[in-house]
Amino acid sequence: MRSAADLKREIEMRLRNYLSRDKNGIRRELLKIFVRAKSLTVAETHKKLMEKFSVTVQSVASMVGTIASRIGIFHIIKEKDNDQTRYELKEQYADLVARLVVPA
Repeated sequence: MRSAADLKREIEMRLRNYLSRDKNGIRRELLKIFVRAKSLTVAETHKKLMEKFSVTVQSVASMVGTIASRIGIFHIIKEKDNDQTRYELKEQYADLVARLVVPA
């Protein structure tokens, strides 16, 4: 069984690898949005990204889904009455994400 420190190192490695393929800065900006807002839907994230980038809702959904499932830094919150899924940056990774995407 992996320790919390091992898991955090694994998450950091995955996140660095994901960001290394960010050619136009959109992935970094998406993560910055989550560092500031903590919890968003895909539609809310799309609206914020559209301020700087020309991006489709489907591509935003794909990025958010990849971050949630492969990197593992988002909680997925599905409310019964609402059909929109909220994504929330996990608190234990907020400082790691901020360190990697927000310039000092």
